[in-house]
Amino acid sequence: MDQQASAQTRTSVERRGDRELVVTRTFNAPPGIVYKAWSRPELFRRWWMPKSVSGVSLVACDMDVRTGGKYRLEFSAGGSDTMAFYGKYLEVVPNERIVWTNDEGEEGAITTVTFEDQGGKTLLTFHEVYPSSEALEEALQGSAAGLPEQLEQLDELLSSMGE
Repeated sequence: MDQQASAQTRTSVERRGDRELVVTRTFNAPPGIVYKAWSRPELFRRWWMPKSVSGVSLVACDMDVRTGGKYRLEFSAGGSDTMAFYGKYLEVVPNERIVWTNDEGEEGAITTVTFEDQGGKTLLTFHEVYPSSEALEEALQGSAAGLPEQLEQLDELLSSMGE
């Protein structure tokens, strides 16, 4: 419980207007390392799925992180049915910024993650713009609710990584 409380205090989740969500957190790692954890499938799959969601696993993680590239994440709840999330990268500036679409439904958001150097640490800003206030509400009850835990897991991964 202490770990979750700690994650809640270090991760800021803010709703802006009817359609925007902004999540920020500072990591004790340089932007290049944090960017690697977001752009390399073998690292991304180690922290993206919240551990508290038991029985669900990330079974496929295909990422071509470059402007114009695509991604596909496939999750399984143990049966033969899987759920896929996919989209394309609109803009990728290594160590600085990744912008992607969430194309699995009409209510998908545009997500921007920035990596700002703060003297060897990284201020990460995760910004999503949804097509409607209803889509934002749905995300706040679903996928976005796990972001503090996911970023805590990312912090654990980063603390185990070197340059």
